[in-house]
Amino acid sequence: MKTVAVLQARMGSSRLPGKVMKQVAGEPLLALMLQRLSRSTEIDRLVVATTDQPRDRLLLDLAARHGCGGFGGSETDVLDRYYQAARAEGADIVVRMTGDCPLMDAAVVDDVIRRFKAARVDYASNAEPPSFPNGLDVEVFSFAALDRVWREASSAYDREHVTPYLRGSDSFLRLSVLNDEDLSALRWTVDEAADLEVVRNVFVHFAPDVLFGWRDILDLYRARPELFAANRGIPRNQGSVLGPGQKLWKRAAALIPGGAMMAAKRSEAFLADQWPAYFARAQGCRVWDVGGRAYVDMCMTGGASPLGYGHPEVDAAARGAIELGIVSTLNAPEDVQLAERLIELHPWADMARLARSDDEARAIADRIARAASGPGAIAVCGGSPRGFCAEDGPGRAVALACNDFEGLSQLARDHRLAAISVDLAVGPERDFLEQARELATVQGAVLIFDECRSGFRNTFGGLHSTLGVEPDLAVFGSAIGNGFAIAAVVGRRATMSAAEDLFDGNPSWTERIGPSAALKTLQVMERLRSWDRITTAATVIARRWETLARKHSLAIRTGGSSSAPSLAFRGPNASAYQALITQEMLEKGYLAGDAVCVCTEHTPPVVDAYFEVLDGVFALIRSCEDGRPLSELLKGPILPAAAQTSGG
Repeated sequence: MKTVAVLQARMGSSRLPGKVMKQVAGEPLLALMLQRLSRSTEIDRLVVATTDQPRDRLLLDLAARHGCGGFGGSETDVLDRYYQAARAEGADIVVRMTGDCPLMDAAVVDDVIRRFKAARVDYASNAEPPSFPNGLDVEVFSFAALDRVWREASSAYDREHVTPYLRGSDSFLRLSVLNDEDLSALRWTVDEAADLEVVRNVFVHFAPDVLFGWRDILDLYRARPELFAANRGIPRNQGSVLGPGQKLWKRAAALIPGGAMMAAKRSEAFLADQWPAYFARAQGCRVWDVGGRAYVDMCMTGGASPLGYGHPEVDAAARGAIELGIVSTLNAPEDVQLAERLIELHPWADMARLARSDDEARAIADRIARAASGPGAIAVCGGSPRGFCAEDGPGRAVALACNDFEGLSQLARDHRLAAISVDLAVGPERDFLEQARELATVQGAVLIFDECRSGFRNTFGGLHSTLGVEPDLAVFGSAIGNGFAIAAVVGRRATMSAAEDLFDGNPSWTERIGPSAALKTLQVMERLRSWDRITTAATVIARRWETLARKHSLAIRTGGSSSAPSLAFRGPNASAYQALITQEMLEKGYLAGDAVCVCTEHTPPVVDAYFEVLDGVFALIRSCEDGRPLSELLKGPILPAAAQTSGG
């Protein structure tokens, strides 16, 4: 009876790429595992089963250097990879392990193999149920059982994870090997950077010995638990339940500050460990994640695509710009055309500057205002001061609540104001805008209207045009280009000309894709009257939320803007109910949260289908109000209400 241990390993790990070749104690992680398993007395042949991708050839070379077998097979059909590797070696008994467990102990492996043989079963494991530390998991099964599973298992999940079909079928005889103490909460495997830190701590402690036993590690854990603290919060076998987008998010969190380039797109802002996080394709109001699953996007985070994703006319204009060449020593004429169009839509304005992102445009407005009015504080009403030059002292940016004229007046008494910036997306009252206009004039300050989230969604142009108050500067975001990298500042000549020589800029400020996309976006918006469609749909959504709440006798409040209505539950379980909505809607194919950022693709049939599904979720919430434990329904942590954000 030939016993073949097959270690699956690849360089393309979704959470920690290249982990099996990470250096630990001066050796690749996989090499340490092979050395430790070489002490087994029950294994006849050790094989590294990797993929047939070129990047994984070095794993085959490493296996050969250690006198082990190697096999390259399917990257996604891991069951087939195991089957082919075991068949090629003439295995009678197959031992399954993963190559990311460098603390694996050969004594544990041998014990499971001996028990498998003695019990004459089809399958034995020390992880069903788990009682050993995660990282000591061993599965042993007959080649005959593997052959049958290989022929019968058809789901992608079964073929990716190798043994679920075998473990879930009553037609196989199975044996569970249990430790005399439940240590399943301990984590000694390597899936993330924090795991690698723990493993390195262990090998450093025992260096130069690399063949220490698992009970030695347990003694170390009890004596020095701080060495094992880094990965304490990571759940066991998380990789088998995380989708590809969630695994990619784990990688991003270690590489990118905050995990995402935009704070509102962090997974934790929606549904930790469940949110798909990354998209492969987007069209209209539909998104396909990197795993290929399609969703209807009700969030449209940031509100940058009022015409929906990938509008064919806008995209065609961008492709046309690329074909003509996007940048040169000379300027693109689309700069002038877009500036003229924006000024035409805002007759109070005389000049415009283009940028490539919302915060960049805000920073430009900040510099223009300071150049025009001189030193002073900037009052940021209803928005975040992060887009402004947050200097210390009297030149700092100060956040105030929108419509708080008393607070604004006090700031003006305490400091000279260089500018007053008002975010029109948070619902400023006309009286407040008029008072802010008067105060800015008296102070010699620049009045800035931040229209990055409100412009061209509620009306064709800036929302301020419907309120009858004119600023000195208005800032528009990427909605003017339906999501392409374009933003703009328009303003009065007296203000704008003070900053003529402030900006050297860079070539990206002169590329023609963004302006070309914006010109076409404005043309399509005007033809469709997109703002009418958006605000009408938003009104319908808010009204139907209220109707649905009455149907299920739930206390809610609606708010938000006329293009991005928001929903909040009343009571102590508000955050939990919000998480439940996101969770349940996600399972039904919707990206949905506490707000809907409406686009023209949210047509009546789309909205009807959304409410048909939401009706069932409201019924679940009603059952919780009637006493059903939320713990039966929620699959992940509950975020504070302040952390949840979905709309623009």
